[in-house]
Amino acid sequence: MKKLLTIVVACYNEEDALPYFYKEIRKIARKMKELDFEFLFINDGSSDKTLEVIKKFQKKDKRVRYVSFSRNFGKEAAMYAGLEHSKGDYITLMDADLQDPPALLEEMYTYITQEDYDCVGTRRVTRKGEPPIRSFFARMFYKIINKLSKVEMVDGARDYRLMTRQMVDAIISMSEYNRYSKGLFSFVGFKTKWLEYENINRVAGETKWSFWKLFIYAIDGITAFSTIPLVISTIIGFLFCIISFIMILFIIGKTLIYGDPVSGWPSTVCIIFMVGGIQLFCMGIIGQYLSKTYLETKNRPIYIIKETSENA
Repeated sequence: MKKLLTIVVACYNEEDALPYFYKEIRKIARKMKELDFEFLFINDGSSDKTLEVIKKFQKKDKRVRYVSFSRNFGKEAAMYAGLEHSKGDYITLMDADLQDPPALLEEMYTYITQEDYDCVGTRRVTRKGEPPIRSFFARMFYKIINKLSKVEMVDGARDYRLMTRQMVDAIISMSEYNRYSKGLFSFVGFKTKWLEYENINRVAGETKWSFWKLFIYAIDGITAFSTIPLVISTIIGFLFCIISFIMILFIIGKTLIYGDPVSGWPSTVCIIFMVGGIQLFCMGIIGQYLSKTYLETKNRPIYIIKETSENA
């Protein structure tokens, strides 16, 4: 009996890209005759005709399944839903914009079946086509998070990876609300092989990731897998206590020796602003962790389903 490979595709306003993706993924399915396929599309509350396009695929192809959310819950929720609803012995996560080369699936499957890997991930070795400022901050993010976190994050790593059912079950078991999948993939361990490729531009449509969204996502990643920022805020506070104590001794000594001449107020204002800014910075770090805890304790669902191919 053939093993089943589930291809999970998180979609948000991808009506233009989906026909290209579906065409390419069917070509790969025809090549990999040793496997049965299912194409699982997760409609993450799209406002365009993404769901209609997926339904057209589903009517013509029994391998197509879909899950449609009640609203946009974000890519992390869509990927989790895809993993949770997948039926395959092997599962892969892919983007609909063809920035994840479907042709790599054959090589990924070979590594898993013949070299005993649990996961074969992909990473971009170039960021050609991206704005330079975005590429710079992306590289800096990976340098920072790898110094702060005990979980290794691979620079340029994509969500595109082929995993065994055992690894997917381990990821599903971590049903935390604040998700950062790249970290979770590393956290669960398992033997992983990395395939490198050069950056590929979108086949159609526009990216949904603005610089600001990526920045917030980076903060989520850091707070999800490291408590070092809390330690840093503590150290900063301790250092400023020492500095202030030294300054008090200096002022007392100066007053006793030279008297107490009137000092300029600009320097005082600058010090107040600096100390106030550091206090707000440290409070912001603490607030990030408190907000994550607050959201987790609410125990809200990661996503809400409006419709699936099974009950449509």
